[in-house]
Amino acid sequence: MTKKMANIGFGMWKIAPVDCERIIVEAIKAGYRHFDCAADYGNEEAVGAGLKAAIDQGLVTREDLWITSKLWNTCHHPDHVEMACQKSLSDLDLGYLDLYLVHFPIALEFVPFEVRYPAEWLFNPEAEKPEMRRAQVPLQETWGAMEALVDKGLTKQIGVCNYNSGLLHDLMSYANIKPSALQIESHPYLTQEKLIRLAAQYGIAVTAFSPLGALSYFEIDMAKPADNTLTEKNVQGIAVAHNKTPAQIVLRWGIQRGTAIIPKSSNPRRMRENLNIIDFVLSEEEMAAISALNANRRFNDPGEFCEQAFGLFNPIYD
Repeated sequence: MTKKMANIGFGMWKIAPVDCERIIVEAIKAGYRHFDCAADYGNEEAVGAGLKAAIDQGLVTREDLWITSKLWNTCHHPDHVEMACQKSLSDLDLGYLDLYLVHFPIALEFVPFEVRYPAEWLFNPEAEKPEMRRAQVPLQETWGAMEALVDKGLTKQIGVCNYNSGLLHDLMSYANIKPSALQIESHPYLTQEKLIRLAAQYGIAVTAFSPLGALSYFEIDMAKPADNTLTEKNVQGIAVAHNKTPAQIVLRWGIQRGTAIIPKSSNPRRMRENLNIIDFVLSEEEMAAISALNANRRFNDPGEFCEQAFGLFNPIYD
């Protein structure tokens, strides 16, 4: 029987390596079994140490866990896909992944691991004029190499992140192994209803990253405090009605609309709070009121941050 991904996971983005072991052990004690990782997060070795510590303490077995990782942009060429996956497996100290995702539909020039890992966005940050360098690698070729990972048992399932509807249609036209998952930014300010509906039509499970909206982006200056779903009056009113926090209401909205969610917190109390969203149901009116906050407000947009940070206008959404 195919193992199913828990619909409430734990995101590892922006968790410092020094904190990973403690946070992972705390998260597992709180009840998390699904951990969302990526080579680009720069902490997979520390995540692996945390997973090993939890297993060694008898808190879980490997089979209890669902571990996702992601292929970085500089490894899209078929010659580099397996080595990227193997590197993540080595760092995570795992024999296989449950899910491996194409992180962005953006191919960049390969950077050897011994030169810089993770490679991030710039080809050579030390150059006089650092630049992003696009690579001519079709997504179809990348997907063929992803399929080979399943055939070799390196990952149980494969999928994609940050694909739009057009790319999803295209992928489904050539995939021999269909994507099992689509990970996208989605929250009350960015409901993405058409894309989620299309994924469901294709039988693809959707995971929403940044499910609370802007909170993950304040500290990196990609959002302003006013961009906060938790301060919306209707969210706060619904929270009072259910005796829950605004965060619990927004997270409940996320799973009740059929997506998995991957919140994160370094605070054990909040970890448990984020899991404690299955003992109540939002009404149709409450769901609609939260969805009505949609403003197509995207916080993680290469069309903005690539130009601002890396000097190359590189949109993937219209």
